[in-house]
Amino acid sequence: MSTPASSSAALPIAHVVLRILIVLNWLMGAAILALLVVMPNEQWIMAAFKIPPSPDADRLIMGLRAVAVLGLATIPLNYVVLKRLLAIVGTVREGDPFVAANASRLQTIAWSLLALQLLSIVIGAIGKAVSTPAHPVHLDAGFSINGWLAVLLTFLLARVFAEGTLMREDLEGTV
Repeated sequence: MSTPASSSAALPIAHVVLRILIVLNWLMGAAILALLVVMPNEQWIMAAFKIPPSPDADRLIMGLRAVAVLGLATIPLNYVVLKRLLAIVGTVREGDPFVAANASRLQTIAWSLLALQLLSIVIGAIGKAVSTPAHPVHLDAGFSINGWLAVLLTFLLARVFAEGTLMREDLEGTV
């Protein structure tokens, strides 16, 4: 066992920020769900976006609804990432981050980040498919080199934690 972490301000701040992000994530999910349930009225959507009735308008509305549904799918994925990060921060605060549970948590985070990247590509594709010159749809979604690097680095970090845990267990067994 390692000694408890120093009194760095980063860990308590990270703990509080992650807790806040978990709440904001659920609030965002509730807001998206409310938009899907409360505003199924096409006239309201068309008025809000100043879209005249047309076949393109119907396609645009369906695309926006599809994006909202996929947005709902991101909420539990974000929750998985945030809860695992919070648990990792907890082990760091206790002074023992190199445990098998953290390797598993990082692996789960990596898979969740991969799913989020795939959803982003789908959302970006929907945005391009429904966008027209008259009504362009600009979504902050699609392929992200930084997102894919984060996925790769998280898988790699999970493996490093797993190896570090095994090495520490071997060392403790020989001492």
